[in-house]
Amino acid sequence: RVDLEAFRWLLTDDGQALLARAGEYAGDDPLAAQTRLRATATPEQAAAALTRATLRRRAEPKFGELAARMYFTPDGLEQATRPAVARHRAARLQAFEAETLVDLGCGIGGDLIASAEAGVVCAGVDLDPVRVAVAEANLAALGLPGAVMVADAVDVDTSPFSVAFADPARRSARGRSFSVDDWTPPWPFVERLLRRDSCVKVAPGIPHDLVPAGVEAEWVSDHGEVKEAALWSGSLATTARRATVIGRGGLATLTDEDPVADEVRAVGDFLYEPDGAVIRAGLVTAVAAGVGGGLVDPHIAYVTSDQAFRSPFARGYRVVEELPYREKQLKTALRERDVGRLTIKKRGVDVVPEDLRKRLSLSGDAEATLVLTRVAGSGTALLVQPL
Repeated sequence: RVDLEAFRWLLTDDGQALLARAGEYAGDDPLAAQTRLRATATPEQAAAALTRATLRRRAEPKFGELAARMYFTPDGLEQATRPAVARHRAARLQAFEAETLVDLGCGIGGDLIASAEAGVVCAGVDLDPVRVAVAEANLAALGLPGAVMVADAVDVDTSPFSVAFADPARRSARGRSFSVDDWTPPWPFVERLLRRDSCVKVAPGIPHDLVPAGVEAEWVSDHGEVKEAALWSGSLATTARRATVIGRGGLATLTDEDPVADEVRAVGDFLYEPDGAVIRAGLVTAVAAGVGGGLVDPHIAYVTSDQAFRSPFARGYRVVEELPYREKQLKTALRERDVGRLTIKKRGVDVVPEDLRKRLSLSGDAEATLVLTRVAGSGTALLVQPL
């Protein structure tokens, strides 16, 4: 549990000096580091400084260079939106010319930061006084405007704000929960919020039939990893389903209004593996249309084509050949091709890649990629090369 008084002390000149020293010790043995810090601070202050310094290092993969100036709690860091995703959301608010935003459950302020950077006037509330103090400190550390206060989201009057944003906690006493019945604030609160201009961050696994009519559901992936879904309502909704892909080349988006190709066809010269956000959004057939191809099976998220494409929405492979699907014959075929290092990708078949790789006992010099899936309902093994 974070000591609120000790955290606030960290924001003083003496606390900042201790935090700087803690940063030097963050990679050392924790007990030894605590002992050094306690020479000039109380145990609570030393623990607060060392925890913040350690969390800053842990936050670097998510927050990059901003991590060195920000403050975190362990659960706040885990639950915070990735900056690239938060900035995409803030850019949408900017495009809709949203002037003010209330963040109902702001946590450590990740979304507040992105929205404030985009020029939106922001206010945040959270039930946890520690998170409120951390969010305030983060806005100040980054030189951004915004107000944060302790309050229950369900008691906040959102009418003065252009947009209401919420990120319900998806945990129960048993840990992470995928049931909307365990959300805080609860699902009925979310449904009421979605009757106005709002955005609600939800888990990527949200069922399509749970999304209210007229609300846009957007699934977002960051460098190949599906991070979240967001529900956009009121004037912020522009379509029913959207997949947004963030990668090294920037950002691309696909909607249910794009052309589709839902025919099932034989495997062509190329195989495409749609991004997870595309699959969650149910837009695999739009990828098929984009590559001039079709589906390998009506229930499998693989697309095939006779043409080579670079698409932000799918990873492409050249199909080298089809191999035997039965394990004994497959093992023989791979050994004949001198395969020793094998990447196994699978969809729609009951295979555990790690277990299969052990049973194959390959020892050759070549490296290969194997796709195990169903084609027109039948188990199929394809040797492929990434484009």
